[in-house]
This record gives sequence, structure tokens and C-alpha cells, in this order.
Amino acid sequence: MAVKILIVTGDAAESLEVIYPYQRLREEGYEVHVAAPSRKKLRFVVHDFEEGFDTYTEKPGYTWPADLAFAEVVTEEYAAVVVPGGRAPEYLRNDPEVRRILAAFAGADKPIAQICHGPLITAASGVLEGRRVTAYPALEPDVRAAGAAFEDAEAVVDGTLVSARAWPDHSAWMREFLTVLRAKAPLA
Repeated sequence: MAVKILIVTGDAAESLEVIYPYQRLREEGYEVHVAAPSRKKLRFVVHDFEEGFDTYTEKPGYTWPADLAFAEVVTEEYAAVVVPGGRAPEYLRNDPEVRRILAAFAGADKPIAQICHGPLITAASGVLEGRRVTAYPALEPDVRAAGAAFEDAEAVVDGTLVSARAWPDHSAWMREFLTVLRAKAPLA
């Protein structure tokens, strides 16, 4: 039986933060499913850093189909979850189904990978209290308000929770996440 990984995301997620872990985990041999508020074609965005801008810029990104809706997710079927960033977490954190999903993974001590604005979802799900994490630097006050210690690093590992700041940190993030995943959910 294949070991399954879940990615929770929605419209306006950062393209690279969905596609990179999706492809990297499949390359490793995991079966990866994308869950969203509903089954539909999702529209992602590209956040880039340009000289003269105080923050990132946003451009249209890839489209990608959601394999299942949040309400369809049976968390027991998945070994781990990935929470990409972008703007999607701003509204997804209000979805009771996505909070149910994240609370279940945390409660079962299953690996959680979060990046960029993804901690907005884990914070709303009650997962960050007492943890050490990183996130997009502008989220430091949000992370601290959720009861977590913020660290400005490429990747931060706190037990089964692995976080990164943004897509430039992908290599460190996935390297650390795969170390945790191989220990908790090995591929036979």
C-alpha cells in the first residue's frame, strides 16, 4: 500500500510552494493528494521579489486540480501534511474543515511541513502553541501571538513540525521534512 501525503491549499497559493513539494515527494515515492475547499481547478500565484518594492509582487501562476475537498479528507489515510503559503492561508484558516485536518495531524504527531504564510493555518488550528517555527518574516507577530517562538532560518524542525520562510528555502525545507518523514512514515 502506498504511503500518502496530503497538501492542503486553495486559490492564490504560491505556485512553487505547492508544485515543488508535490513533485519532490512523488519523486521520493510517496503518493500525493491535493485538498482544497472544493474539487476544482485551483489558480495559483507567483510571488517574486523585485527591486524597489517593499514586499513581494504577485503574478498569475499555474493552475492545478484539487483531488478532493477538505470535507472528504480522512486524515487516518495520510502519513503527513504539507501546508503551502501564498495568499490562500489567509482565507483557508477560517475553514473549519482545514482546521480539523491540521488538528488531527498534530494530535497524532504526524509530520507537518509548512512554509511562508502556511503558519496562519496551523496557528488557527491551535498547532503552534509552545513550538519553534519559522515563516515569512512579516508573520513573526502572528507566530508569536499563536504562542510559538519565531526563528529566522531556512528551515526549523520542532519534533514533527518542519517550517520554512518562503520558496527560496525549498532545498533546506524538503531536506529536513524528508528526514522526519522517512523516520515516521518510511516507504517499505
